[in-house]
Amino acid sequence: MSEHRRKPPQPQGGGRAAARRGQSGSSSGRRAAPRGATGSPSDSYGSEPTGSGGEERQYGGRAEARRAAQRSGGRRRAAEPPGRGGRRAAPGGPNGPGRGRGRAAPPGKKRFIDYPRAGKYGVRRWVPSWKLVMGMFIGFMGSLVAVAGIGFAMVGVPKIDETAEAQNNVYYWSNGDEMVSTGGETNRQIINLSQIPKAMQNAVISQENKTFRSDSGIDPKGIARAVFNMASGGETQGGSTITQQYVKNAMLNDQSQTISRKFKEIFVSVKVGTTVSKDDIMAGYLNSGYYGRNAYGIQAAARAYFNKNAIDLNEGECAFLAAMLKGATYYDPAGSVSIDPAATPAANQKRALIQMQDTLNKMVEYGHLSPDVRAKYTKLPEWQNPRFNTALSGQVGYLVDLANSYLVNNSDKTTITEKKLREGGLSIYTTFDKKQVKQLQSAVTKVYKANIKPEERPKTDTHVQFGGASVDPATGAIRACYGGSDATKHFTNNCDVTGAQVGSTFKPFVLAAAMKWGVRNPELEADQAQDERTKVSPKSFFSGKNKLKIKDYKGDIWRNEKGEEWNQVNDGDQSYGTPPNYRIDLREAMRESVNSAFVQLGMDVGLDKVKEAAMDSGILEPSLTGTDYPSFSIGTSQPSAIRMAGAYATFAASGKQRAPFSVTEVKSKDGDVFTHETVTKDAFTAPVADNVTDVLKTVVEEGTGTNAQLTGREVAGKTGTTDGNRSAWFVGYTPQLSTAISMFRMDDNEKNQNREFLKMFGTGGQEKIHGASFPAEIWHDYMEQALKGTEPKPFPTPEPVGEIVNDIPTPTPTPTPTQTEEASPSPSPTPSESLISPTPTPTETCFGFQCPGNGGADNGGTDGGVTSSPTPTETETDGNGNGNGNGGIFGGPSG
Repeated sequence: MSEHRRKPPQPQGGGRAAARRGQSGSSSGRRAAPRGATGSPSDSYGSEPTGSGGEERQYGGRAEARRAAQRSGGRRRAAEPPGRGGRRAAPGGPNGPGRGRGRAAPPGKKRFIDYPRAGKYGVRRWVPSWKLVMGMFIGFMGSLVAVAGIGFAMVGVPKIDETAEAQNNVYYWSNGDEMVSTGGETNRQIINLSQIPKAMQNAVISQENKTFRSDSGIDPKGIARAVFNMASGGETQGGSTITQQYVKNAMLNDQSQTISRKFKEIFVSVKVGTTVSKDDIMAGYLNSGYYGRNAYGIQAAARAYFNKNAIDLNEGECAFLAAMLKGATYYDPAGSVSIDPAATPAANQKRALIQMQDTLNKMVEYGHLSPDVRAKYTKLPEWQNPRFNTALSGQVGYLVDLANSYLVNNSDKTTITEKKLREGGLSIYTTFDKKQVKQLQSAVTKVYKANIKPEERPKTDTHVQFGGASVDPATGAIRACYGGSDATKHFTNNCDVTGAQVGSTFKPFVLAAAMKWGVRNPELEADQAQDERTKVSPKSFFSGKNKLKIKDYKGDIWRNEKGEEWNQVNDGDQSYGTPPNYRIDLREAMRESVNSAFVQLGMDVGLDKVKEAAMDSGILEPSLTGTDYPSFSIGTSQPSAIRMAGAYATFAASGKQRAPFSVTEVKSKDGDVFTHETVTKDAFTAPVADNVTDVLKTVVEEGTGTNAQLTGREVAGKTGTTDGNRSAWFVGYTPQLSTAISMFRMDDNEKNQNREFLKMFGTGGQEKIHGASFPAEIWHDYMEQALKGTEPKPFPTPEPVGEIVNDIPTPTPTPTPTQTEEASPSPSPTPSESLISPTPTPTETCFGFQCPGNGGADNGGTDGGVTSSPTPTETETDGNGNGNGNGGIFGGPSG
């Protein structure tokens, strides 16, 4: 073969390739190179020829080749001369390029940890041996034992009396003066186990840890679950055994929810379980637990709920207090709506009774109580209302409650929880004006003392209550509140939600909706009519006829689910406007508080838009009730005084809505914790809001609200009286301040689950209570003083808005020669009876910023409490009718 056709020399490798070349012999057409001249790997391996012609020995397999290589490994040959064609032999030896995969490394020093494993190949090289696994496991367990031993030795057994310290919170008025220092003190008295009834011990054992007397003090599964939850960002959990709960209660100096603290708690629990007697653990647990009402320990709890010593508690009371340990927020029968709107008195009483009965049943099941004794306790024990300390008397207790509730219910922004409040050490700066709070209280007290005589008129003047709130339209800051006569005597906060319907003070929201969105086109179907609207001017006309047959926007008679018509009556069964069609413009209808005009206007606009306008103003949705019924437009809803003042403040601010709030700033010893930021929303355009104000000015200047006129100031406002004369309101404002005043009668005993609003016919010596009477009088007296020294400001002049609808007068019917047989010489009632509602049932009273859905920021108060859907009653209206002669399903408030 010619030289130029010969392939270029190829690099010679070792291992499997070399073995193959050794087996194949010379290539076709080419004589094999003599041994020693080719640089073949077989030379390096030291293999010997096995036949004639100098052929190399062929090995039976890879293993045999490897053994042969190992026998000659390590020996190096001198470099050999180049082979034919100028090729030079490759260096041999185990470290040369001839070394292949099949050749193992020379034996070396044995490793302590054989990983990756020597002498193994492929996946097996990376699989640890059983010796390595066992060694690691033993080492790990040994380390755990060592750590546990060190941890066990380092932790000590906690003592309740050494960790029961807490600081007060200091509350400040809006001008920076100190209001009160309270809230962080710890109400606890340590008592011996001999002073704790056996029934109390058995109650918590039966309910929480039935194996307490025999277990080791820890629950491994519960610990693992808690650690996993914390590590994964889930909800934290408390101790599972009484021992663990005792340790958790005692470690007040470190209540952080971290894995390190949880491990510390485990070590302490183990040490307590092995070194402390069960009796001492039980005493420590019952003396350290939080029972609500700022009561730490069984003795303080016995005093807070029953005004007796712990040793005197009976079995039922013990089972009751065991429920409090599970979370007093949801079991205190007085309610804790300032913390959670779901924790109403009624709901808490139901939960507490169920929990108490369950505990008693378990006590019988586990042999701690006889069935005969258990049968004595089927109801909640006779508990007493919470008592504030004397520093919280008067209005201060209500104000502190509002501030605390605002912080807790907005903890996503304030970062302040109920527990952090209890720990204390906070400086809380409120929005409350000290002078205005006193002025509001003085105005209410003056009217009450002059007119309400429960001794002289026990049937009409008992249980009379007032509520009030003042809001700054420019910021939403709550300047003053009146929650009741005294926070230490009257527990319910009346400036917050009470369940009292607001009556005709709701009508401005209907007018605002009509000017913002307009009435629907009666020629279009519902979907199209939502877009085809005519915005309404205050000069528009509607019927002021008494017992007006209400129609939907298309002109069809509205009927309820039972097919009953709605005939809307006015206050005093009086028609307004010019006969025969009784047309009246909306300004006059607002001035005289004509129900029929606003009920029909609400139907034409759409009750969904009326609801939206109220919410845009600042009313919270859960307080809006009866939203599917025509009477919704005249105030069947139950917002708080705070929210009504805030909603009217939106009109005062030309449509800029700012949610009421009560805290401007919170500081701790480490610096700022929270600073309020006012959020402004565009609820209405200035023309819409200013026209509402202009119409409400007419109410005060010429209409039902003349008692609220202020010297030298423009005032806009609205009166409101509700069905059955069960509540009365006046809500009004100047450019600088918006104030709402409510009046109602209701038994304020929180233990009475069947509380109801009482009629006010004859109250205060008056035939009937209107918003224009005592509420407007209180509003006037307060506002005169609150605005004293401030420059009077005029309201903006409103720009024209909307179109005048229904401006074409209905022609007077002309008699024809033939009369229908239905004609009668005198007017007769419509075939359908006027319908009124059953007596309104108040929602459970709540206080603070606790309305459901109140999670947003800047919640000055809450408007919770949704009544069930109103159902009609076929009661015929008489002279007073339903109090205001409102008629219709669910009756309806009046002016």
